Amino acid sequence: MATTTKTKATTAESKETNIGIVESNKQSVADELNKLLSDEFVLYTKTRKFHWNVEGAQFHDLHLFFEKQYNQLALIIDEVAERVRKLGHYALGSMKHYLKEASLLENEDKANTAESMLQELLDDHETIIRRLRSDIEKFQDKYKDAGSADFITGLVEQHETMAWMLRATAKR
Repeated sequence: MATTTKTKATTAESKETNIGIVESNKQSVADELNKLLSDEFVLYTKTRKFHWNVEGAQFHDLHLFFEKQYNQLALIIDEVAERVRKLGHYALGSMKHYLKEASLLENEDKANTAESMLQELLDDHETIIRRLRSDIEKFQDKYKDAGSADFITGLVEQHETMAWMLRATAKR
């Protein structure tokens, strides 16, 4: 029978995340991911608001379209929060913290046109895409976290698809 050697990283008592990334780098990546989480949550909330409040000739199609997008964003939110946890840090989880950390702004208009809703969501997705692109290199090279760099590369693709759908839907 083979014997196994227990190390600090493999014992149940170990509480530290020992994944080959120095703690200061894990903290920096977790901080950036929490900012992303905040933007994703603001975008999710805005998309949901537009789903509830869209009016006009395109109501039915846009109501369903926005629902599909906020469901996609809900999955992204969960993945980002779980990535923070994989690094051994805690994900933000309050509106107060999301609004403090987010770069995206809430939509406070009471009456929006379908066109303005589509454009605002498109602008927000493109803002996130640009940010993610700059984070890929930073996560990979500066923080030595290939896993998080790969993770956000996948998010770029998801946001590009949602942005394309918004752009195509908004086109006249």
